[in-house]
Amino acid sequence: MKSDVVKKGVARSPHRSLLKALGLTEREIQAPFIGVVGSFNELVPGHVHLKTIIDSVKNGIRMGGGVPFEFSTIAVCDGLAMNNDAMRYSLPSRNIIADTIEVQVRGAALDALVFIPNCDKVVPGMLMAAARLNIPAIFISGGPMLAGVHKGKKIALSDVFEYVGKYQTGEISEDELTEVEGKACPTCGSCAGMYTANTMNCLTEALGMALPGNGTVPAVFSKRMEMAKEAGMRVLELLENGVKPREIMTKKAFMNAVRVDMALGGSTNTVLHLLAIANDADVDLTLDDFDEVSKSVPQISKLSPAGSHFIEDLDRAGGVHAVMRELIDGKILEDETTVNGKLSEVLKRHRVTDKVVIRELSNPYTQRGGLTVLKGNIAPLGAVVKSGGVVEEMKVHSGPARVFNSEEDTVAALMGGQIKDGDVIIIRYEGPKGGPGMREMLTPTSILVGLGLDKTVALITDGRFSGATRGAAIGHVSPEAAEGGPIGLIEEGDTIKIDINKGTLDFVIDEDELEKRKSKLVIVEKEASGYLKKYSEKVKSAYSGAIEG
Repeated sequence: MKSDVVKKGVARSPHRSLLKALGLTEREIQAPFIGVVGSFNELVPGHVHLKTIIDSVKNGIRMGGGVPFEFSTIAVCDGLAMNNDAMRYSLPSRNIIADTIEVQVRGAALDALVFIPNCDKVVPGMLMAAARLNIPAIFISGGPMLAGVHKGKKIALSDVFEYVGKYQTGEISEDELTEVEGKACPTCGSCAGMYTANTMNCLTEALGMALPGNGTVPAVFSKRMEMAKEAGMRVLELLENGVKPREIMTKKAFMNAVRVDMALGGSTNTVLHLLAIANDADVDLTLDDFDEVSKSVPQISKLSPAGSHFIEDLDRAGGVHAVMRELIDGKILEDETTVNGKLSEVLKRHRVTDKVVIRELSNPYTQRGGLTVLKGNIAPLGAVVKSGGVVEEMKVHSGPARVFNSEEDTVAALMGGQIKDGDVIIIRYEGPKGGPGMREMLTPTSILVGLGLDKTVALITDGRFSGATRGAAIGHVSPEAAEGGPIGLIEEGDTIKIDINKGTLDFVIDEDELEKRKSKLVIVEKEASGYLKKYSEKVKSAYSGAIEG
């Protein structure tokens, strides 16, 4: 065991002395040392309850014959960070999370790890760390919050953002807006729709790194504590059998995760995260893989914000493993190793119990997956749209460009009534390097919905979108404007052509004019200091997963 370097032999007597200072008995010192990596804090609704999960994991480890050692990492709440400067730190936090866990584990003598994340960047950051460290590991998330209810209809956080737009148009009163904000988030947990946090927790199951229910069992259900104990015991079995993350997170496993992502219609952020995790796992995953899968895997579940069902409904219908059962029966998934055993054997114990929430492959929402990769002279290296959340009439759209160099300017124009039917909003210099930090832009997309413009106005950016976004919102445009990408050459009034069905994204311009604009281009540089400055100097464009290099 790795922990032998601090507990075996005469030369380790000083080390054992320090272990005894921790209160360990002789028997505990001889047992496997298991790291319990949590992200509890009192700032994030998805993490405020994690102490309960952590304690259950530690109980499971003890029941399995190991000794738990708890340590923590940071977490940013994207909802609280939305539409303010804090959002610049959200995506960069993913790298800090991975780095700090790597440092803590490499600086210790741990035999295996249990990861306990919940929200957006913590899940991929921890998966990146697991891939780098490559010691036996398992994940157990904090789980989703339950949906709220307003006027007999289930609602979640994204609805509150959209109700702001309804208030602006006079459709609802301030009293109703206040009523909605008090109902939308009724419990702790990751926000209730198929937003980024829940998508990533679901895909952790699909990757094979978590037990069934990891992505869907509600945070407030007692079953979550049972699962935590099971994860604590299971990690000892992984250690005994020598099963490591890179034996689970293979190229085939990543392709399984992409297929499940398409079937669920997950957040566009999953593209960034899966690419980054694959990079740390030394797996060659590219944007072209997403493009290829999106053409062949149908979307069989449509959850909020694209549909009327929520994560709790997906759980009741059988969860992610039921979706995977449909896919493997349809010969869409590969039979890979998971923390729970061979996938085909695990899936025999799961089935769909609600064919409205999880449709059969023969009756999908769309024949194409829920995410689509677009390319063209705006995005030569690619862009991504949550096509499962785009109304049919906006999948092919042409209109005049309305150009903005920041999210704030865009929001001001929307609130000021400057955006009209048919427009195509361009928001640039919001990419990983140019933002810096690649902010999510749920506010402008939600205002569009609230204003009733989501069926007539498209939005294109080198930034990114929350999983709570719906509408013709195209993000991750690469190369970004700060790298001299073509999105920086678009001018007010240029005709933009979008064809999501064909996967194209272009602006109309002749070669002479294009060369003239290139010669006059002045790249906008936004002020950054501290960690953001260092991040902007190292980060690569979105098509790479916004990895540091």
